[in-house]
Parts: sequence; structure tokens; C-alpha cells
Amino acid sequence: MGHCSLFLLSCLLWSFLITGTHQLQSSQTQVLLQIRKHLEYPSQLEIWNNHGMDLCYLSPSTQVNMKCQNNVVTELRIVGDKPAKVKNFVGFAIPNQTLSGSFSMDSFVTTLSRLTSLRVLSLVSLGIWGPLPDKIHRLSSLEYLDLSSNNLFGSIPPKISTMVKLQTLNLDDNFFNGTVPNWFDSLSNLTILSIRNNQLKGAFPSSIQRVTTLVDLILSGNDLSGKLPNLDRLSKLNVLDLSGNSLDSDLPSMPKGLVMVFLSNNSLSGEVPGQYSQLSQLQHFDMSFNKLSGKLPASLLSLPNISYLNLASNMLSGSLPVHLNCGSKLQLVDISNNRLTGGLPYCLSTESGNRVVKFGGNCLSVDLHHQHAESSCIDVPVKRKPSGEKKIVLLVGVIAGIFVIIVLLAFGLLMVCKRYCHLGISEQHLLHKAAQEKSVTGFSSEILSNASFISEAANLGIQGRPACRSFTIEELKEATNNFNNSAILGDGSHGKLYRGTLENGTQVAIRCIPSSKKYSMRNLKLRLDLLARLRHPHLVCLLGHCIDGGEQDYTVNKVFLVYEYVSNGNFRAYLSEDNPRKVLNWSERLAVLTSIAKAIHFLHTGVIPGSFNNRLKANNILLDEYGIAKLSDYGLSIVSEAAGNCGENGEGPKSWQMERLEDDVCSFGFILLESLVGPSVSARRDKFLLDELASCSSQEGRQKLLNPIVLATCSQESLSIVVTITNKCICSESWSRPSFEDILWNLQYAVQVQGTADGEHRR
Repeated sequence: MGHCSLFLLSCLLWSFLITGTHQLQSSQTQVLLQIRKHLEYPSQLEIWNNHGMDLCYLSPSTQVNMKCQNNVVTELRIVGDKPAKVKNFVGFAIPNQTLSGSFSMDSFVTTLSRLTSLRVLSLVSLGIWGPLPDKIHRLSSLEYLDLSSNNLFGSIPPKISTMVKLQTLNLDDNFFNGTVPNWFDSLSNLTILSIRNNQLKGAFPSSIQRVTTLVDLILSGNDLSGKLPNLDRLSKLNVLDLSGNSLDSDLPSMPKGLVMVFLSNNSLSGEVPGQYSQLSQLQHFDMSFNKLSGKLPASLLSLPNISYLNLASNMLSGSLPVHLNCGSKLQLVDISNNRLTGGLPYCLSTESGNRVVKFGGNCLSVDLHHQHAESSCIDVPVKRKPSGEKKIVLLVGVIAGIFVIIVLLAFGLLMVCKRYCHLGISEQHLLHKAAQEKSVTGFSSEILSNASFISEAANLGIQGRPACRSFTIEELKEATNNFNNSAILGDGSHGKLYRGTLENGTQVAIRCIPSSKKYSMRNLKLRLDLLARLRHPHLVCLLGHCIDGGEQDYTVNKVFLVYEYVSNGNFRAYLSEDNPRKVLNWSERLAVLTSIAKAIHFLHTGVIPGSFNNRLKANNILLDEYGIAKLSDYGLSIVSEAAGNCGENGEGPKSWQMERLEDDVCSFGFILLESLVGPSVSARRDKFLLDELASCSSQEGRQKLLNPIVLATCSQESLSIVVTITNKCICSESWSRPSFEDILWNLQYAVQVQGTADGEHRR
């Protein structure tokens, strides 16, 4: 008995010693409680209410994680539930989206700086707003700083350059403006620098060339301009993302260890350097929407680890070698909308397996229906710029020419006014009425008619597509056998859909939309013109329209929209095991989802004003004869009163001006869900199903809910990425849903991860 008592006493003393060693200092506890007060008592920190408990011993969660050492806090991570990035933020508090107007960023950082031993600080989506003060440098022990998805603005504090222990600096999704700092070489231990989706301007910071420890460099979604320097000194760099800026130089040389390169949506020019053929680790390479010229470097297609190669919408020319050998891991190639000629190598043909290859909008000798005439891909010689005296002579000539044109226009206008004076009153009345209209879509006549509101991305989408034209009602009657019931493909809220054949043999789909009393003839024509500009490789192409007018020129009975006919069925049919068609495996589903996400991202951002309520359903995603996915029934709210919203059941009607971008996100989320669980299960759309989806982090939960074909053909990492983004898309709080840029990035990453897994499986 004595030995037993002695043992219990020893255990008690040992427990006391351990507890005493790690007991958080009371001063540190007070700082944490002050931080909670500054953050206005978020629900994530309710666990701190138990003052009798040592906060260091609280179990970590996905929202709050804290670590202590030697009685002080060394790591503090808090993830809030405020919007990732507040829209229309102008530097002041917004109720329920940011912290209140009484929040002081300066006082908050002063309190934080009392945690002098802090090595990791991550404060994400907490609604923090205001300029980041210089005193942040007082946290001199910091190795990891993440303040992403808040509302910080102003300049990035120069004193951060003194925080020499920093290894990770993440300021994504804020409102930092001004020029990009050029003191990054002071951070000699920096491995991850991420400042994407801010408002930074100026030249690419030359100091980055000297930060040889960098592994990830992400500055996308800003307004960087000018020349991009050589980066080959950054020997440890794996990820380079400078997409969505205004860089306009030639491509620089790159470090050989790069794994992922994103340089799309800039103005980069010149040829792709031959040095890129030495990037043996490269897996993901995106140079789309630039001004690259010269020959397409075939060696990129043969890199041993390349899985995603996107060179679309450039000015690449020449032909590809016939006997080219593509890399074994190559899953997606997009060389569309360039000036390529000749044929396609066998490894890029449709017979080469599950590889997705996009090559429309070139002058290739294959798939002529989607190619330009070869003459349009011949380089036009560039004229030299005049200099010196020639410039002066040219300027005088231009001024004189403008003067003559003005005189001629004035004279012509006078003659026209005299000739058509008797029509003036009625026409003025019609134009005045159209200008005053505030349509249900909220588009003014000025916006609808002004071509400058259509972005360059929209113009690029038009390349390789037949021009939109006006049809007569007689042509459409002939095409559909006088709109015979046997030609009906479907009937929905936007009217009947007919299948028809034009006089030249072209198969078309014709949508008949009932008239809207809200639109005058002129306003309707402007709307149809806007709809015709929505051109993208993954949108069903609008070939033309027909307005069936009444007795008067300014009345409308019906509107007909004529689309290309996409023959291979809809996406939903390829998800059902009961359907005789081939059921898509996980890689094929990802390819379709990524393509449609690109199209929706274009509809939201590629034109101004964007098209948001786009009737996103799995059966509105069509597959053509090459297996390329295309979205149908998009943008109909521009010309029709009918609209839907993503409510509890995804149906109820709602006026267009109340629609928000998040509704498309929600609808796309249910398409993702259908891809995961199948049409029959996803049709429930009840809370129990969504709770089950949230449980898919476990293998047991996945086996219970997900489609067997998905489980049999996916990699777990790729699947986890899509499940996570699906949960975010169908979240009941619309402000917490992701942007389509985020959705697209995650899907592309899931494709890349799946491609890697498939490659390892084949080996």
C-alpha cells in the first residue's frame, strides 16, 4: 500500500511540474483576450471564454490553432467567416462584411506586437480593414505572416524589410495599392511571396532576382507593367504566377527547377525561348492571352513531366513536326486561336487517347470547320516607324486629312438632314424612348451600343467563329418545316427549342423567345448585338437571330436565336450509369468542368457589362463530336424577362437586376455535386445531402455517397480539391462563396494532380 501511495504522489508531482513548465503567462493570456476584443468577439474565439483554462491546451481546429513554448505563444492561426474580399470596398467599414468603424488597425497591431515570441501569425478572412502600420515589424521573430482575404489598403509597409526571419509572406486578396516594393532582397530567408489580387502597380521589382531562397512567387491579379527580367538565378523557384498583369516584354529565361508557370493575360511578346526546352521539371505551363509570335516550340510538348500546356490566343505561326513525340504525362494542350498551319502530329490527334487537345481558330489542315483560311495566317510585314522629319510630314498630312473629312461629313450631314427631315420627329421619339428605358437587365442604351465596353478577351473569343447574322422568318420556317412539332428539341421558361437545317446544310438549334413588352425595337437590337459578342471556345456559338415584328416597325412578336447544333448530347447523360452512352471517368469529368468554368469566367469578366444569370445546369452543358464541352442557354436574360436564381431548390423566378454573380457560383456548385454523386442523388438537393457531402473528408463518407465510377478512377488528392470547392460553392451564405477565378484555379490544379496520379499509375 505504501509503494502504491508513493507512486501516485510521484505521478502527481510530475504532472504538476509539466503543467508549470507550459503554463501560459498571464500577460500573454491578457494579450489574447485583447486580440479577441479587437476582432469584435468572433464566434471562432468563443472557446476562449473559459478563463479557468490554459489557452495553450485547447484542441486545435480548422478555424483556431495556437501553439505555445516556454510559457509564451509562438503560433497563432485564426480563420474567420467574413467575405474573402469585400466588393465595392472604398476604405471604410461595411456592416456585416468588415469589422466595425471603431476598429483601429494601428491599435490592433500594437496589441499583437506584445506577443514578442510569435513565429507564426495567420489572420485570414476576419474583416480586418485599414492601412497596415509600419509597427508590424515589431514582431521581429515572425517566420510566417499571412493576412490574406482581408481589406488592407495603402502601401506595403517598408519596415517589413527588417523582418529578416520571414520565410512566408502572404498578403493575397487585399487592396494594397501604390508600387510594388523593391526591398524583397532584404528578406534573405524568404521562400514564399504571395501578393495576388491586389491593386499594385509599377515595374516588376528587380530585387526579387536576388532572393535566391524563393520557392513560390505569386504576384498575379495586379497591374504590374514593363519588362520582366531574367529569373534564372532563382534556382529553387517551383511556382511562378504573374498572370493577369500588364507585363509587355519578351519572355525571360527561367530557372530549370520550375514546376508551374502562369503568365497568361499579359502583353508578353516575342518568341518562346529555346531555353524552356530544358525545364525538365515543368508540369503546368500557361502563356495564353499574350502576344507571343514565332514558331510554337515543339520541345515543350515533349518535356518529361509536362501535363498542362496552354498557349492559346497568341500569334504563334508555322507548323508542328509530323513525328513529334508528346510527353507521356501530357493531359491537356490548348493551342487554339493562333496562326498555326499544316497538320497535327499524331500525339495531338483525337486518336491518341484521353488527352484533351484544343486547336480551333488556326489555319490547320484538320477540322476545317473550326479553322481559318490559310491566307489569314501569313505574317504581314511590319512597317518601320517613321522618324525625324518624316514624322512631322506625316503629322501635317493627318491633320489636313482630318480637316477635309470633317468638312465632307458636315456637308453630308446637312444633305441627309434635308432629305430625311420628315422622318425626324418619329425617329427622335423612338430614340428618346429607348434612351430613357431602364430595362430589367439594368443596361443603358449607351452601354449596349458602345463597342468600347467589350473587352479584348471578347474579341479574341470571336476568332475562328462564323460571323453572327440576321435571318429572315422565311429562312427559319424553311429550316424547321414551318416549326413542325417533330423538330422540337425542348420547351422551357425561355421558349421552345427547335432543330433545323439551313439551306447550305448546316445543322442548327433555334430558340424561340416570346416577346417582351419592356423592350423597344432599337433596344432589343442593341441587346442582340451584345449577346452576339459573347464568343468563347466553350460557349455554343450564336450564328444569328431573327426578330419577328408586328405591323409597326417598333413592335416585336417573337425573337429567334439561331445556334450551332451540338450533336453529342448533354453532360448529364454521360454521368448516368443507366444511359447507353459511355459514362465519363473522373479525368473526363474534370476536363468538362474546367472548360465550362473557363466559359463562365469569360461571361463574368470578359465583357462589360458581364452576363451573370446563365441558367447553369448539367443538361445545358453539351459535348460536340470531339468531346469538347460547350455551355448553352447562356446570356438569355439579356433579351428575355425569364430568369432563375439559386434558392433553396435552385428554381424560383427572380428579376434579372437582383441576380448576383454568386448565383452562377451556386448553380455551378450543384453541377460539381452532380459530377461527384450522379444525377439521381444530386436531384434531392436537400440539407441531408449537403451534410453528407461535408462528411466526405473520410473514406467511409466517400464510399457511402460518391459515384462508384468517380471513386474507381480518381486520385484522393484531386477528389479532395473538388469536394472542398463544391462545399464552398453551395454554401448557404452567398458572400462566402468563391469567385470563378478561384473555382477555375482549383479545378485546373485538380486536373494537374489527377494527371500526375494517372501517370504514376501507368508506370
